[in-house]
Amino acid sequence: MPIQNFEAGDADAMKDEAAARSAMPARTGLQGWLDGIRATRTGALTLKIVIGVIGAVMVVGGLIMVPFPGPGWLVVFAGLAVLATEFHWAHKVLEFGKRTLHAWTEWYKRQGWTVRILVLLVTVAAAAVIVYFGMRTVGIDLLEWGRKLL
Repeated sequence: MPIQNFEAGDADAMKDEAAARSAMPARTGLQGWLDGIRATRTGALTLKIVIGVIGAVMVVGGLIMVPFPGPGWLVVFAGLAVLATEFHWAHKVLEFGKRTLHAWTEWYKRQGWTVRILVLLVTVAAAAVIVYFGMRTVGIDLLEWGRKLL
């Protein structure tokens, strides 16, 4: 089938015709939508920029949250997962993080109760110190407040 000459505004028609000629079945859902965006150079560049900004904001925000109690590492991994949809390096970093987390979890499971309790105590102590100094930065001294209550 010869390729027809389309006018500049007929990018969708060109994509549809190219998909019809393709031997691969068209993907549906989110992946199909992303493939449609990536079909043009401008769409691919725009998608890369948008994904890069969203993923970077998530990773940086997660790293800021890491020292505080809450979902810091979860947000970092979610940001890497977003970045991994467009960037190969982010996929490699995400896989490294998953392997490291799995290795830590397996090591922790093999430990006895004394090591588990020690890890728990260190974690709680670190969280308490972080919360204390975090509250001090906003002008609240928890130790002084606790003394007033006693």
